[in-house]
Amino acid sequence: MVLACATLLVATGAASGQGSGTTAGTPPNVIVIMTDDQTVESLRVMPNVQHLIAEQGVTFDDSLVSFSLCCPSRATFLTGQYAHNHGVLGNRPPTGGYYKLDNSNTLPVWLQQTGYYTAHVGKYLNSYGYFNPLEIPPGWTEWHGAIDPSAYSYFGYTLNEDGKLVSYGSDPPSYQTDVYAGKAAYLIRSRAPSPQPYFLWVAFLAPHAASPEGSAPPPGYPFGLPVPAPRHQGTLASEPLPTPPSFNEVDVSDKPYNIRSLPLMSDTLIGQVQDNYRQRLESLLAVDEAIKGIWQAVEDSGDAANTVIVFTSDNGYMQGEHRVPNGKVIPYEPSIRVPLIMRGPGVPIGRHLAQQVWNGDLAPTIVELAGAKAGRTMDGSSLIPLLRDPGVEWGRDVLLEGTTDGLGFSFTGIRNSRFVYLEYANGERELYDLKIDPYQLDSVHLNPAYAAVRDELARRLAALRGCAGASCRAVPNLRLDVGYATGARRCARADVTARVAGPDARWVSNVDYRVAGRSTGVAENAPFSHRISHLAFRRGHAAHLRARAELSDGRVATLDRTIVACGAKR
Repeated sequence: MVLACATLLVATGAASGQGSGTTAGTPPNVIVIMTDDQTVESLRVMPNVQHLIAEQGVTFDDSLVSFSLCCPSRATFLTGQYAHNHGVLGNRPPTGGYYKLDNSNTLPVWLQQTGYYTAHVGKYLNSYGYFNPLEIPPGWTEWHGAIDPSAYSYFGYTLNEDGKLVSYGSDPPSYQTDVYAGKAAYLIRSRAPSPQPYFLWVAFLAPHAASPEGSAPPPGYPFGLPVPAPRHQGTLASEPLPTPPSFNEVDVSDKPYNIRSLPLMSDTLIGQVQDNYRQRLESLLAVDEAIKGIWQAVEDSGDAANTVIVFTSDNGYMQGEHRVPNGKVIPYEPSIRVPLIMRGPGVPIGRHLAQQVWNGDLAPTIVELAGAKAGRTMDGSSLIPLLRDPGVEWGRDVLLEGTTDGLGFSFTGIRNSRFVYLEYANGERELYDLKIDPYQLDSVHLNPAYAAVRDELARRLAALRGCAGASCRAVPNLRLDVGYATGARRCARADVTARVAGPDARWVSNVDYRVAGRSTGVAENAPFSHRISHLAFRRGHAAHLRARAELSDGRVATLDRTIVACGAKR
């Protein structure tokens, strides 16, 4: 038997900081629309997001944020790095905030150096403007940044507009979301005569709670509420609060102390959570209208065919799950899952992708789209390979980070397609098998049946805690061996045998082998080899062989080979 092998390679030029454009001619305009504290579930009240972006592009169904808190998450968007590398570990000094990030080396700086017109509208990083409200961060050609703490007021806020402070009042036209939407649409239209590509980041406050951070919540409420636009107030007052199996969880004995110490939510508190939920939905209605206006401006400018739009949120939000009435910086799914939807040139239309991605992938993606060069070693991967080939599976783990800015102890964790493993600063642990327990009701960290997986995830978590660049993108150590008939050249004369092997093959649970996109069989037992009939290959042609390996440690990875039938040109 003559053997050849293919190793699993996923690092792209953009992921390693060496950007390469993906479009011929003019690089695309890039518009990133970001909400604040939005859950995936709430997308259901945003028809314009669905019709104008999702149905015309790609929805990433397993999109995560590594650090579920405003400032660290936004810093990750601007750098493509985990929080332990960009250094922003909270919303406020001394561990976090605007002044903790080196703003001289971020995405807009790299894009501006490449020739992009860069513009920001809305909320930036927490604490921006505290010391010098006239400051404009490096890299921005045009700036409309909300001054903290007024950034958290839907009315009565102040913007730094290209170095001039402009205050907005309490009249309906001053509603913050509408003002941001108008500025974004005007900016897009104003760029139409110029061949220079632009990057626009529009950062809405909704559905975040209103009022400056630290101010008192409404009377009788333990938390703040968002403020819908006057025209939308009360329009969703009958919407039922979602109550998944994790809502007001009865048995939290498997949870860490910070959750075990929470009492069951009272009827009064549940009612308050419901009020908050409804107003959060109502506040998103103006954002959805803004999407329509922004897209209309793109169409009016004649740039629709060369504009990429990304819709996402900086983090998710808890709404009664596991007894947590509100907030984030919790390593549970409602807190770390966020919307991520894209449309534009090169983006498949109307497709959902199940691959796990995270917010550190956005900067590498934009860098590659723009043909820019990153000034940092980025930890994420460009999503462009997934857009080109939606069947690709990298098999990466994602690092979860959190500090005492949230509810309880600081933690780190590891998340992949199946498992979430968490380690807290006080020594407590959690492990969830999302395949059978998607609502994270029963931690199996003490279950002997999961001991091997737990120990393996703990080992990989230890490596991720201090990772940088390529080590943050580690993939399963697998290879695809292909055996040809004895005496054959490196081409197929008859049936071929394929096998997934390598150090991590011990974790493989099944392998689906496909030729030219069609399954030829699934191997479910070691050594996971599979004989492929010569009839699957056309003589004189080359065929694409892909092995999709599911690993019992939660990872999924694809390995690829080109099989040449004898007589074909290589």
